[in-house]
Amino acid sequence: MIWLWVMLAAALTIGGILWLGKLPAAVRPLAGAAVMLGLTGYALQGNPSLPGKPVVTASEPEGFGEAITDPRQGMSERFGPAAQWLGLSDGFARTGKTELAAKTLEKGLEKYPDNVDLWVALGNALAAHSGGTMSPAAALAFDEAARRDPSHPAPPFFAGLALAQGGDLKGAEAVWSELLARSPADAPWRPDLEMRLAQLRQALGPQVPADAPAGP
Repeated sequence: MIWLWVMLAAALTIGGILWLGKLPAAVRPLAGAAVMLGLTGYALQGNPSLPGKPVVTASEPEGFGEAITDPRQGMSERFGPAAQWLGLSDGFARTGKTELAAKTLEKGLEKYPDNVDLWVALGNALAAHSGGTMSPAAALAFDEAARRDPSHPAPPFFAGLALAQGGDLKGAEAVWSELLARSPADAPWRPDLEMRLAQLRQALGPQVPADAPAGP
């Protein structure tokens, strides 16, 4: 039954090419040969008897590289002056256009230079543009965000995330430990932070104090 539909589609394609396409007579044999070549390839490699199965893309494993994107975590605003810039930049970042994502946020900061969320997002975009590592420009953006609101959790959280992604696990552990120490017990971001910090410390392994006596 599948082959019947395949042959019908091929016949309709050839008919459309010959009559509706109004191709010159000299190139019609080539067009028909192209369709037949496609059928031949399908006959050799296709398997229409297999049941349909949707392709599922494996989600990114839980870990240091997964950033908080849910606004309910309390680390970014859903509405307000920064929302449109954040949304536009996120759209560019999702398609791999990290430079455009950063430039979009820079435009937003020209209008709202004291917006913490825009500075944090710029740090994330610059880190992504540098291959997921903490570049000097990204570090500067996170510092600017923290300077404008020292109590905001987003600058140290995402700065630590960029450090961890870049392989500086000790640096990330220090930043996140300080953030956890000053986070309220009922903070919406605290459970996620605790989980990531535990993963980070597990990856670091047992820590030897700096003043510990040397072994024999």
